[in-house]
Amino acid sequence: MVKLSVNINKIATLRNARGQHARPDLLQAARDIERFGAEGITVHPRPDERHIRYQDVRDLKAVVTTELNVEGNPTPDFLALCREVRPEQVTLVPDAPDAITSNAGWDVVKQQDFLREVVAELKSHGARVSIFLDPDPALIAAAASTGADRIELYTEAYAHHYPHDRAAAVLPYRATAQAAVAAGLGLNAGHDLDLENLAYLAQKLPGLQEVSIGHALVADALYLGLENTVQLYKRQLKQG
Repeated sequence: MVKLSVNINKIATLRNARGQHARPDLLQAARDIERFGAEGITVHPRPDERHIRYQDVRDLKAVVTTELNVEGNPTPDFLALCREVRPEQVTLVPDAPDAITSNAGWDVVKQQDFLREVVAELKSHGARVSIFLDPDPALIAAAASTGADRIELYTEAYAHHYPHDRAAAVLPYRATAQAAVAAGLGLNAGHDLDLENLAYLAQKLPGLQEVSIGHALVADALYLGLENTVQLYKRQLKQG
């Protein structure tokens, strides 16, 4: 079954809104999310630490018992953090420092040599490495050549077009997933996935191994409760 990794950035955003206050408790939230059934915890620290702080990543490594997935642009500071913490998975995302959220995948053709070096370093420290990628089968050969273990498909376009024509929305993702499987790459997906569009994506993507979901899940939890929400997302994946 497809694994659910919960991105807890938005929980950190809420905590940070009160300065040095420690509510909600990020570490307890991670423990509870795992206890409620999630198979992983995702964080995406950014240079300004506006939500997840670098110290949070260190602290989470000590308490997460499933898998810790650390996302980010491989700047020197980010790579140093990954060397120190040694998360189970590192997802490389080419976001600018001032980006509100991730908004594009890698140009793996132009950045192939750079990514190959970064991937090799991270893998030498025991991490599984995933590359954030737009849905385009033509990118798969270059992605595979970097030595990455997986790709994570950037699903914003799918989520945007899903209400209008879900069959058309999923087509480039399905084609890219098929190419990834053929190239021996594992497959993750994430961005704007929710209770409405998740099951269909899981049904249509061959080889899908993991989804990373944060904003929608935390927003749903405000109304539905965290435990119930994690279970609802897992149910959608089972339907897939």
